[in-house]
Amino acid sequence: MPDLHIDEFYKDTALVLAQLYGAFPRKSSVYVEDIAGDDRPDEFGLHSKRHLACFGAMLWLAEEGWLRYVDTIGQLAIDQATLTERAFTVLSSFALPESGTAAKSSSASHGEPQLQIDRLRRALNSGNTLTISRVVRDVIFPT
Repeated sequence: MPDLHIDEFYKDTALVLAQLYGAFPRKSSVYVEDIAGDDRPDEFGLHSKRHLACFGAMLWLAEEGWLRYVDTIGQLAIDQATLTERAFTVLSSFALPESGTAAKSSSASHGEPQLQIDRLRRALNSGNTLTISRVVRDVIFPT
């Protein structure tokens, strides 16, 4: 059985990093609804597991040094967030050339160097969960 929450984590991570890169160096708020979609709190006002997982991914990115923020807006957003120097440097760096069938199907694989942020955006645009997961792992956990 696939671990859907991990696939969602990779997608959330890609969306948060892409959003903050697009705003860099300005500080901006990142709302969970913009990343994970609408949330319908239950009768007690508690957020869905999906919403909390996305919010948790944002906090994890901060704890691991990929972004910083001034405060949270409840469990709705992180406020005045920006990429760290580490994240900006990684996302602005050139990706290693891809190999195998993934590279052959990529429109930017004709020997042209590409930035990590471009790979991330292209993966998000593809909507392919496996592609998004692979690219996020390459960016966040390089070997």
